[in-house]
Amino acid sequence: MTLSSRPKIELHLHHEGAAPPAFIKRLAQEKKVDISRVFNEQGDYSYTDFWDFLKVYEAATSVLQTPEDYARLTRAVLAESAANGVIYSETFLSPDFCGGRDVGAWREYLHAIREAADQAEREDGIVLRGIVTCIRHFGPEKARETALCAAETAGDWIVGFGIAGDEQAGKPKDFAYSFDMAREAGLRLTAHAGEWGGPDSVRDALDDLRVERIGHGVRAIEDLALVDRLAEDGVVLEVCPGSNIALGVYKTWADHPIHALRERGVKVTVSTDDPPFFHTTMTDEYDRLAATFDWDEGVFEDIENTSLSAAFCDQATKDALKKRLETR
Repeated sequence: MTLSSRPKIELHLHHEGAAPPAFIKRLAQEKKVDISRVFNEQGDYSYTDFWDFLKVYEAATSVLQTPEDYARLTRAVLAESAANGVIYSETFLSPDFCGGRDVGAWREYLHAIREAADQAEREDGIVLRGIVTCIRHFGPEKARETALCAAETAGDWIVGFGIAGDEQAGKPKDFAYSFDMAREAGLRLTAHAGEWGGPDSVRDALDDLRVERIGHGVRAIEDLALVDRLAEDGVVLEVCPGSNIALGVYKTWADHPIHALRERGVKVTVSTDDPPFFHTTMTDEYDRLAATFDWDEGVFEDIENTSLSAAFCDQATKDALKKRLETR
């Protein structure tokens, strides 16, 4: 079996960030909204650094204005993921973009997204679940409103809560109330850390937010005592190598610490983050990891099983996915 055809599980995908540029451009034209600054001459997303990326991301997202827009987005994203062998995906959804953190409006957006996801599951065999995500640089008060949206819709489809955005805005402890609210609603927890923040950002997310997964987390490698803690506690890292390299966290694939982290016993998974922004797919990630670190099928099988175990979905869903992994 080739790497491209292997069934894959992706745990770190931003819903709007996975929108194909052509889809966003077409939607902007339909709505007569000028967002030409977000594209280069080739029609790809264009940004200069991580902070400009955040601005471009939010500008592109601005054309997604209705539940129907999000339904169309969901179908486009899942079609691309399924074409790259993804059988299960957890996507980060922000009520900030879906209804302005109003619970009633958020329910309408969520209904549209779920209907589109159900259609994709029937037609393409890909299963989707949602992780409600607050935006760090929007501040703690808005995060509480986001957490309320998450708590009110927690269940078999909204399975987690997390935080994304500018890691240099505030401290994890500023968002502890929101994470406590999500935890009390039965949601599983993850947090972006250790991408632009150093090892301390990972430690703070673990200590102050009590998460079980870390989005990125790769800069933990700069503190081997922290690496050992991650390994001993079984904390799972949602690693996105192509994203880290595209944004300049590491210069080359050979510089990336995913292999070193795994060698020290840390549970690592592989995801694309915002794939069209970083010119990657899950197939590309697998191919580059195999070429750079000489990973064979056994390593990828271990990665996939780690991902399945760390997924936030219910056991029945995991059992069905496990059968699909075993019959590859």
